[in-house]
Amino acid sequence: MRHSHDPQDPPAEILHAAASSLREARAERRTIPRVSETYGIAGLEAAYQVAEINTRARLEEPGRRIVGLKIGLTSKAVQQQLGVDRPDLGVLFDDTEFLDGDAVPASRLTQPKVEAEVAFVVGRDLTASAPTWSEFLNAIAYALPALEIVDSAIQDWKITLVDTVADNASAGLYVLGHQPVAIGTLDLGAIGMALSVDGTVASVGSGAACLGHPLRAAHWLAGAMAARGQPLRAGQVILSGALGPMVPLKAGDRVEARIGALGSVRCVLS
Repeated sequence: MRHSHDPQDPPAEILHAAASSLREARAERRTIPRVSETYGIAGLEAAYQVAEINTRARLEEPGRRIVGLKIGLTSKAVQQQLGVDRPDLGVLFDDTEFLDGDAVPASRLTQPKVEAEVAFVVGRDLTASAPTWSEFLNAIAYALPALEIVDSAIQDWKITLVDTVADNASAGLYVLGHQPVAIGTLDLGAIGMALSVDGTVASVGSGAACLGHPLRAAHWLAGAMAARGQPLRAGQVILSGALGPMVPLKAGDRVEARIGALGSVRCVLS
């Protein structure tokens, strides 16, 4: 991602040290104190630089590639809680995708929580530097029901905005439903969601909880990525943000989300 220089940016060695601590904690499935405090990382610009260091490190692994993006902090209540007025974003790698009904390995997660979301698949490249609403809609092929299993390297999920951004927006793994649905047939702002764990409803919500409408969240992402010189590309998946509260998970839990006309998506944390 391209970033403008901020004279108050921490030195490169501090950014790399923070990135290394997050990367090692994730690899070893352990938690660490807030990097915002340990390394004096302040502000979104520095946090995204830390995340970018780890993105580059992951892309150096054989065969690894970015297949999509996730949006976080789409809930107005959560934004107010963290004192921010906009969402954040993270990248999705090819080895983090699972499909409806799959067993998702708990061994790859540290302190997982699950959210039900609307996923979008980009149908054509977005080339505009600031895509309009109509250009954006024209680029979206379809929607899918999705589960995002978020994770954090920060102890007890006691994150600040800087910590979650630096930790790739708390990305973990995600599960996509099988059946794509054309977006023009859906009222995604009014769509209802019920998330169950082991047959008991644990979270309910609606499309309106996601920046008022999941497509609005995805449009924000399209503009943010274009501004970074990395516009959305055909085939990428967008996880547009939680439709309701996230729910802690443990190994053995069976999860199912029902999202209105999009249908359902399931997984088991094995």
